[in-house]
Amino acid sequence: MTNALALPISLTSANFDSSLNIIGQTDKLNAEQERALAVRYRDHEDLDAAKQLVMANLRFVAHVARGYNGYGLTMSDIVQEGNIGLMKAVKRYNPDVGVRLVSFAVHWIRAEIHEYVIKNWRIVKIATTKSQRKIFFNLRKSKKKLGWLSKDEAEAIAENLNVDLKTVYEMETRLDGKDMAFDLPENTSSEDYSAPVAYLEHGDADPALLLEQSDWKTHKETLLSDALKNLDERSQDIVTSRWLSDKKLTLHDLAARYNISAERVRQLEKNAMKKIKGAVSFAA
Repeated sequence: MTNALALPISLTSANFDSSLNIIGQTDKLNAEQERALAVRYRDHEDLDAAKQLVMANLRFVAHVARGYNGYGLTMSDIVQEGNIGLMKAVKRYNPDVGVRLVSFAVHWIRAEIHEYVIKNWRIVKIATTKSQRKIFFNLRKSKKKLGWLSKDEAEAIAENLNVDLKTVYEMETRLDGKDMAFDLPENTSSEDYSAPVAYLEHGDADPALLLEQSDWKTHKETLLSDALKNLDERSQDIVTSRWLSDKKLTLHDLAARYNISAERVRQLEKNAMKKIKGAVSFAA
C-alpha cells in the first residue's frame, strides 16, 4: 500500500512547520468512523478510506517522531519514516479486534523510525546484532541522565533488557564515539586535528612501491627462466620435476627415469641449483 497510497502532504525541511500545521487541523476520527473506514479498506480495498485513516493519525506520528530529536537527523525525514510505518499499520489493521488504530500503529511507526535512525545516525553502523539494536535507544536514553555507566547501572540495564553485560559496555563505547573525517577538514592545521589519514596509512599500499615490487618479481621470474634454459636437458627436467611441477617427483622417481642412483640425481640437482642461483644473483 505504501506505493499506491501517496500522502497529499510532502514533508520537506522547507515546509515542515507549515505541513505540521495542516496536519494539526485535520479532523480526528471517533471509534465508529475509524472502524467504518477500516472495514471499507479491508473488504473493498478502498484507498480513499485508507488515506483518511492515515491523514487522521499523522499528528500522532509527529508526536512519536519528536522523541527521536537529537540524533543529528532532520525531523522531516524522521516523520516521513514514521508515516511509512503508519501506512503499513493501516494495511494490517483489523477493525474487529476492538483496538484503536493508533494503539496498533505505534509499533509500526517506531519500528520504521528505529530502522532509519540506526542506518543513518553514524557513517559506521553502531548497532549490527539483534542484542545491540535492542539496547541502542534504551541505553542512549539512560546515558543522557547517567553519563558513564557504573558497574551496578550497567548490570541493571543488561538484566532489564535481557542482554549480555559485555554488549552493554560495547554499545556504551560506540555511543560515545564520534564520527571523524578521514582527511583533514579545510583550513585545519594538522597540529589541531589528528586525521585518520595520518595514523591509518598503510605503507604497503603505496602505488609506486607496488609497481616496483611487481616489476622486480617479473624481473626475477625472467632471470629464473633464462637460467633454466642454460641447463642441459636432464638437469632442466630434474629441477622442474622436483620444484616447479604441481606433482613433484622424488629422487627415486627420477633415478628410475634416468636409470641412475638417487644419489646421482641429488648431485645433479645440487649442481643445477647452484648454477641457477649464480646466474640469478649475478644478473640481479
